[in-house]
Amino acid sequence: MLPLMLDLAALKAAYASGLTPLDLVEEVIARRKASHDPAIFITETPDEDLRSAAKALMQRAPEPNSLPLWGVPFAVKDNINVAGLPTTAACPAFAYQPDKDATVVARLKAAGAIVIGKTNLDQFATGLNGTRSPYGAPRSVFNRDYVSGGSSSGSAVAVGAGLASFALGTDTAGSGRVPAAFNNLVGIKPTPGLVPNVGVVPACRSVDVVTVFAATVGDGVAIRKVMDGYDAADPYSRKAVPASLPGSGLRIGVLDGAEREFFGNTEVEALYEAAIERAKSLGATIVPFDYAPFRQAAELLYNGPWVAERLAAVKDFIATNADDFDPTVRTIIEGAKAYDAVAAFEGQYRLGHLRQKAIAEWEKLDVLMLPTSPTTYTVEAMLSDPIVKNSHFGRYTNFANLFGYAAIAVPGGFGSDGLPNGVTFFGPSFSDDALAPFADAMHRAAQSGMGKDRSATLPQASTVAVADEGLVTIMVVGAHLTGMPLNHELTGPGGKLVKTCRTAGDYRLYVLPNTTPPKPGLIREPGFVGKGLEVEVWKVTPAAFGRFVQNIPAPLGIGKVTLDDGTQVSGFLCEPYALQGAQEITELGGWRAYIASRR
Repeated sequence: MLPLMLDLAALKAAYASGLTPLDLVEEVIARRKASHDPAIFITETPDEDLRSAAKALMQRAPEPNSLPLWGVPFAVKDNINVAGLPTTAACPAFAYQPDKDATVVARLKAAGAIVIGKTNLDQFATGLNGTRSPYGAPRSVFNRDYVSGGSSSGSAVAVGAGLASFALGTDTAGSGRVPAAFNNLVGIKPTPGLVPNVGVVPACRSVDVVTVFAATVGDGVAIRKVMDGYDAADPYSRKAVPASLPGSGLRIGVLDGAEREFFGNTEVEALYEAAIERAKSLGATIVPFDYAPFRQAAELLYNGPWVAERLAAVKDFIATNADDFDPTVRTIIEGAKAYDAVAAFEGQYRLGHLRQKAIAEWEKLDVLMLPTSPTTYTVEAMLSDPIVKNSHFGRYTNFANLFGYAAIAVPGGFGSDGLPNGVTFFGPSFSDDALAPFADAMHRAAQSGMGKDRSATLPQASTVAVADEGLVTIMVVGAHLTGMPLNHELTGPGGKLVKTCRTAGDYRLYVLPNTTPPKPGLIREPGFVGKGLEVEVWKVTPAAFGRFVQNIPAPLGIGKVTLDDGTQVSGFLCEPYALQGAQEITELGGWRAYIASRR
């Protein structure tokens, strides 16, 4: 019996105990049909396509948990391309059929994850509340009267309700964090440029970020690492230079009295105070700081020339289809006409001035901890005043991408009204991994469960995932060996050679026919008695592993290989059908010896 929340640790344990991806997708199909919120998805992956994806995964990687995200179901915000499913950005007239996956989706699929559908959003990712969509307004998983948060509304609700293990959102002003707070989830907002945006409909292209909604910090970080990696096709992609933070005694900046604003919501104010006390109990030093320059930068995103970027993203479409826009979204985007090139430069100057003031505040801090949202509203209240009330949600979020920060939003408990909220940790550019351990500790200390399951105990595996380097082990047998032509696919992304060793004695090695350059085919034949074959064991990042697996041609695949010391690692194996007419080279002892014999 699967738990409500399909966190990675629970899924891996279930797969190790005999569950199959096909079983899992049947559970997802059943949960989708039983869902009480019809506004979560814009397009569901058809049932038969889900079954086909599960079967294809089991053929490609037959061993359970042999890929980083083997059989993990995920949902995708409908401004991110998924081949075979339309992209609408919550505007039916804008819909198009992408011919390939967004880079992040391709990497996740290569790592074994399965797309279950495209989720609802505030149209063109313009909003923080989740009500600006012709496909309906997803609701908080705790009270249907309340908004889900946006713009990544359906993504957060899909995870919070237990329909998916994780979901992708996007974040320009806080859309990967506010919905996490309203649905008791973790929201991972990477440093801008860390995760590629190729295949994503832009909102503000220069500051957009693809985000992750997950049950735990460990899950979110592991998933983000699969998506990480420079992509030259994204003009804002950057090569990460990881930033460190103190391992203990963090100096955490909190709001001083003058900058605290909760718009009358005493429940959220009390949750913030409780979070400060938890941070103290975990060894942090609490430092009040001046939020004013951060707040003033946040105001630029919607009350400055950056709104013109939203028009730049859809200018051709709005010129012919203005009536197809949500009225509030149209009002915001057409507000860009008030700004010209001079205003754009003046906005940049203003942002630079505020950045210098913010840097001065960072001199006394390591991390910021702010309320993820100062309040929440019912759907009815939001619709009565959609622009002003939406702006309240962004008070403590809008500055993050303008300043280039990393952020992790974590649950912070429930008010007496039964609604959750949380806090967000902000760190300097590329402090994404360094933020994770303390954020994880704060989630655990809050004892708020995961998503809709308030009583769930966080798995210890998420701590391991945070503390671990996050590298994936892979065994290679042919052209990826040290000194061979494809070894650069391991060394290029920073792969590390662990050891050179041999397989167990019951493996055989062949040269696959009709392959140029020649490729090896490794199979296991129980009962065969040999001396084992020379192989290498490497460690690579999950992102490199995902790209690696994505490029493996049939009939090769990844499965568990037993080494001569009895341990098992993921490595290259060959489907037996391909060995018809193949030259066996087992007696040579390995691919390197075969290449030498050809010379």
